[in-house]
Amino acid sequence: MLKIKTQKDKGTNMRILIVGMMAVWLSGCAGTVATSENLEGAPPTLTPRGAAYQDLVSLPPPAGRIFVSVYDFRDQTGQYRPAPASTFSTAVTQGAAAMLTGALADSGWFIPLERVGLQNLLTERRIIRAEFERFGQPDTLPSLRAASVMLEGGIIAYESNVRTGGAGVEYFGIGASGQYQVDQVTVNLRAVEISTGEVLANVTTTKTIYSKELRAGVYRFIDFSRLLEAEAGITTNEPVQMAVMSAIESSVIHLIAEGVENRLWNLPNNINFDETILADYLNAPIPQL
Repeated sequence: MLKIKTQKDKGTNMRILIVGMMAVWLSGCAGTVATSENLEGAPPTLTPRGAAYQDLVSLPPPAGRIFVSVYDFRDQTGQYRPAPASTFSTAVTQGAAAMLTGALADSGWFIPLERVGLQNLLTERRIIRAEFERFGQPDTLPSLRAASVMLEGGIIAYESNVRTGGAGVEYFGIGASGQYQVDQVTVNLRAVEISTGEVLANVTTTKTIYSKELRAGVYRFIDFSRLLEAEAGITTNEPVQMAVMSAIESSVIHLIAEGVENRLWNLPNNINFDETILADYLNAPIPQL
């Protein structure tokens, strides 16, 4: 006997097909979220670096490297992360001094001298001298090297929600939307002549921090008493410490460029300043508000 499919049967089959497709889609999303390999299975790596670091390690060599000291490079913003984060968790990294020391060494222009952990260094030197005295040996420990320039400064500003925006569309319960947020961190770096206390160069750089969120969802009745609801989304936040590191690296490059222009330090005679990346940084336009 030939069975003729009615419009109602076709509608039921279509709803079953839609439900099946959505079930497969949701199971894929659930598998992605539940799989620890996608969340925490990545092996440890060296810290990713941005374009500023590539410029930093590509600088031309100096005529002579300069001994510098960094005692501290503090977070001067006094800001904490917004709720629900802990009130004791600061908005920016507290390890900026280590970042600055690394950037100075990677530039090839400076030789950083240990000053952040100076007390620990002096303690170890006292232990060595005690060993010399214990075994009746002469004190051959050389004195600590003095720096020619002291670098001061810090993270002087952190502004959240400098710019926000978004867009979305929805039609018959099916929609998608996206939104973004721009934060901003500012770093100041100063080179100080130790013998006179004169500020030789002063640089302030700003780095934006970009965050975005994308989402899509379905909410509709596929039958009289059957509701289909599904959603998926992703959020991407640029790490604040990476933005601080990029701002510090950019500050070091600008400081070197200003120092060469003002003849605080020099390039080798066979290198033309205008043909180096330092000239690009020195002549870069200052953004207007």
